[in-house]
Amino acid sequence: MAPDGSRALLLSTAARVRGPLAALVTLMVTRALLGLATPTLLAASVKAALDGGDAVRPVALLGAAVMMSGLLDAMIAPLGASAVGRAGAWLQLRSVGHLLTFGHRSSLPPGDATARVVQAAPGTAGLTVTVASSVISLASSVVALGLLWWIDVWAGLVFTLAVPAVVFVSRRFIGGATAAQAGYLEAQSAIAARLLSALTGARTIKAAGTVDAETDRVLAPLPGLSAAGQALWNLQRGTVWQLKLLIPLTQVLVLAVAGFGVASGRTGPADLLAVTGYLALASGALSQIDVLLEIAQVRAGTARLAEILARPGPADGTRHAPPADPGEVVLREVTVTQEGRPVLDRLDLRLPAGCSVALVGRSGTGKSLVAGLIGRLSDPDSGHVLLDGVPVDELPLTELGRQVTYAFDRPALTGATVHDAITYGRPDLDHADVVEAARAAHADTFIRRLPHGYDTPLANAPMSGGERQRIGLARALVRPARVYVLDDATSGLDTVTEAEVTEAITTRLHGRTRLIVAHRAATAARCDLVAWLDGGRVVALAPHTELWHDDRYRAVFAEAEAEAGTPAHDGQETADV
Repeated sequence: MAPDGSRALLLSTAARVRGPLAALVTLMVTRALLGLATPTLLAASVKAALDGGDAVRPVALLGAAVMMSGLLDAMIAPLGASAVGRAGAWLQLRSVGHLLTFGHRSSLPPGDATARVVQAAPGTAGLTVTVASSVISLASSVVALGLLWWIDVWAGLVFTLAVPAVVFVSRRFIGGATAAQAGYLEAQSAIAARLLSALTGARTIKAAGTVDAETDRVLAPLPGLSAAGQALWNLQRGTVWQLKLLIPLTQVLVLAVAGFGVASGRTGPADLLAVTGYLALASGALSQIDVLLEIAQVRAGTARLAEILARPGPADGTRHAPPADPGEVVLREVTVTQEGRPVLDRLDLRLPAGCSVALVGRSGTGKSLVAGLIGRLSDPDSGHVLLDGVPVDELPLTELGRQVTYAFDRPALTGATVHDAITYGRPDLDHADVVEAARAAHADTFIRRLPHGYDTPLANAPMSGGERQRIGLARALVRPARVYVLDDATSGLDTVTEAEVTEAITTRLHGRTRLIVAHRAATAARCDLVAWLDGGRVVALAPHTELWHDDRYRAVFAEAEAEAGTPAHDGQETADV
């Protein structure tokens, strides 16, 4: 990632908290000024006491400076935590929101994307505060060095001679640490991505007896992680001993020169106290190895996070669908290539307005891909998808989301309660509408058996796969839309319940366009038309009763039902709807 991308991300993050950040910087600068004044006030108090003068004023000023510094420290900590928290929340929301706009388009594995956000967002959010604190500390150290020169020029010279060596060691460390940290984060993300994919297919792995092989696959990046960690520790160890040797040696030499100055009468005893105080402040800039390590870590993480945000999301359209048209969908010359092979090859398909169309085909023929194109869950490499004559990529994404609604085979239920899961994205919906949709999806009965009915927290509402599917169906049915896409959304239901749900859906969605990804012959039989997908194209669009005479068509369902472990049906016992 180019440095400009990381820099722009840091600047935009800082802009979100510019108010608290400005207040925090003001407090830090004030505390630094009080810190610079403290050695002078201490020396003045001791000098007044040694000379027999009035020490009340310098002592009072010294006490006030110390008390004010303590008060500022107490204010800086919570204000900094608040600014970092707000910036981190905004950054995580922005990153996750950007990732969600890609849908299935994202080339990043979910585990890698999650690791990047979790690893980088907190550090990126806090880097502005860290840099501000470091810059103020550095400025304070420079001023302290100037005061050290003013009090004792020889002490100042000795300290200055050590600065180039410290700068050289620090620059070498931060460059090497950034590269090592980038490798460390990359290996972590690779493990997270592999682990997530393994957990998703845990049952398959256990059934296949490949647990050991899968464990080896997940942990394959571990040597790289170890090597990057070792490199980081070696860098830190080598730098720490150099600085830990160089800085105390410099301080001892400075104090020795200052002590000779007092002994020779070049400076007074009180000045030695001031030299000691300003030496400590000036040394602060030389002993920031922890800050350097933090900056190196954040630089690596920020670059990886900026890579996500630099990827352009799907373009938003500006046209609007005709207000009165009923939902005709046309896919024209649509091609989608995955892993170098065409999954859809110049596919043509027309869904007549108001009809129910079953989309069938062997496993891996791209049924879910076709379904996702209508609502722009993914975009074709070439060709066009039109809704009532308007290309879907020319419609605003929010409007398209209202016009096309989905129900999936494994719906993700989001919200605090069951009611929230059904109204997700549409909190304005009435409870009566929610109940009606749940009844149509045959979900109302088991929902009412839950401890608090529709108000039962999702965490306290364990559901089977079929029950979750019915909640997902209710969520789709409660939304008025032109097109309803049911992507294998009844696969978890038994045959009788599926027939009842399909009949209820047909009644409720009468006159609405429906695309139903079907694996059961009975499901296809209940639709007006069947779109038979094979070889990346629609080989037939006709009623199920006509296609059933083709042995190849029947074989599609025999294969699907054999994989699912369910008996085959001839699809003739249910009337077409």
